[in-house]
Amino acid sequence: MTYLLRATLIALALLSTVACSSKRLLTPDRTLPVTLKTDRAQMQQAIVKTLVARQWTVQQITPNRVQAQITVRGQYHAEIDIPYSADHYRIQYRDSRGLDYKDGKIHKNYIRWVRLLDKGILRELKDHQNELTARQLSESALATPQ
Repeated sequence: MTYLLRATLIALALLSTVACSSKRLLTPDRTLPVTLKTDRAQMQQAIVKTLVARQWTVQQITPNRVQAQITVRGQYHAEIDIPYSADHYRIQYRDSRGLDYKDGKIHKNYIRWVRLLDKGILRELKDHQNELTARQLSESALATPQ
């Protein structure tokens, strides 16, 4: 009897471990604060730069959408669409293989990849804004007679 109980407990532990690797699908839907001024071209550039830096392959770029995919270790594959405007973007799931997508849940690695993309895009936009501000301050300091 103890062998059967032990085997049942091990099976339950394994099942709970597998269940924990799937999380609810994450779809970041980000509207930029008014303090972060950008245009459509800057938004597109921030998205593409972040995708490339995170080793995603950009498949298609249109004036209001970027499509990308990533394959990790030849086994995990995800595809996303990123519709955007000058002050908004959304990272949408399109398709995947090896990430166990089912009923709105997906492997936690996909969630991590999307969070990193979201943070990276925001960082790129903020860095661009800071660079513009620094350039404007520098130019105004040079233009002001001492």
